[in-house]
Amino acid sequence: MLKRALAAAALLASTALPAAAFETAARHAWVYDLTTQTVLLDKNADEPMPPASMSKLMTLNLLFEAIKRGDVSMETTFPVSEKAWRMGGSKMFVKPGDRPTVEELIHGIIINSGNDACVVVAEGLAGSEENFARQMTMRAEQLGMTGSHFANASGWPDPGQVMTAHDLGLIATRLITEFPDLYPFFAMSGFNYQGRVPANGNNRNPLLRVSNEGDWTADGLKTGHTEEAGYGVVGSAIENGNGRRVVLVLAGLSSDTARAQESEAIVNWAFRQFALRTIAPGGQRLAEAEVHMGNAASVGLVVEHDVKMLIPSLSQEGITAEAIYDGPIAAPIAKGQALGELQITIPGMDMVKVPLVAEADVPMGGFAKRLEVATDALIGRFVGEAGAAETN
Repeated sequence: MLKRALAAAALLASTALPAAAFETAARHAWVYDLTTQTVLLDKNADEPMPPASMSKLMTLNLLFEAIKRGDVSMETTFPVSEKAWRMGGSKMFVKPGDRPTVEELIHGIIINSGNDACVVVAEGLAGSEENFARQMTMRAEQLGMTGSHFANASGWPDPGQVMTAHDLGLIATRLITEFPDLYPFFAMSGFNYQGRVPANGNNRNPLLRVSNEGDWTADGLKTGHTEEAGYGVVGSAIENGNGRRVVLVLAGLSSDTARAQESEAIVNWAFRQFALRTIAPGGQRLAEAEVHMGNAASVGLVVEHDVKMLIPSLSQEGITAEAIYDGPIAAPIAKGQALGELQITIPGMDMVKVPLVAEADVPMGGFAKRLEVATDALIGRFVGEAGAAETN
């Protein structure tokens, strides 16, 4: 029989209402709390758009994967073709005859937003930029980036070069989580290859230049701008003190100033309008389940690990938690055995379901216990039949 019990977890969290929505001027936006895997903002996030230089994140992903596989190392050098040298727009300023290392090219792509560096990488890994773009599209599909198609490695304007804000967020999240040893490159502000890069060629990510009185620290990832795409940014920041990370994607803004102001405002909103709270501590008894034929009449129900959730800051209505299990549960029961689920309801947010497990072992009852249960069953049956006979 399905059993429901008010869980002690309901007493562990403050009351809350959803945070006020952020009204962004960006045409496309996606804001994601990576720590709790919660989408905080979605505005046209699955609508394909020109990604400009933000698509360089996919080029870097393929390069990082090649490093991880051992196909290349940070010391590997690539030749510079005339095509790479002639690339316009943002540049690392490589020339034919140069042999930049993979490490230098990573700097050139992230910090200088070098279109030339992207072509060097594409040709070095796939023979041609066309082959590399096909690999980018194929890999994006494998990674679940359903709104992405690539025509080049740099984000140079092309009708065949499209991504969604959601896909940009997915690839940003992958770079953060899958390549922790390489991700710190995104926080670097300056790189001057062979003394050729002008002062305005350094990292344009406005979040890296913001001072927030110690509230949070930005460490990536990439900006983009073309006339068609407008101004965009893929950013990430960590809340100081608890390590909570937010990833944001903004695109279609009107100016560099608007990009800087909007990205800072969204990071502040994400950290100040939502608080990371422990709803249910791991191992603490939240409810009890009846046990059948065991040496104990009940078993405690717990969550294995701390359940942490984002709680909107405005407080009015309560959070509830309910333990659901199908009982009574037959012995024997092993500690850690899944027995039900904790259903957590926060006003204005989707219900969260977390497995509940046994707090301790419950062996089968001894002979006396089994005899007691059997006797109770027989008595119950006899009483039931007698009552039926009298009724008839």
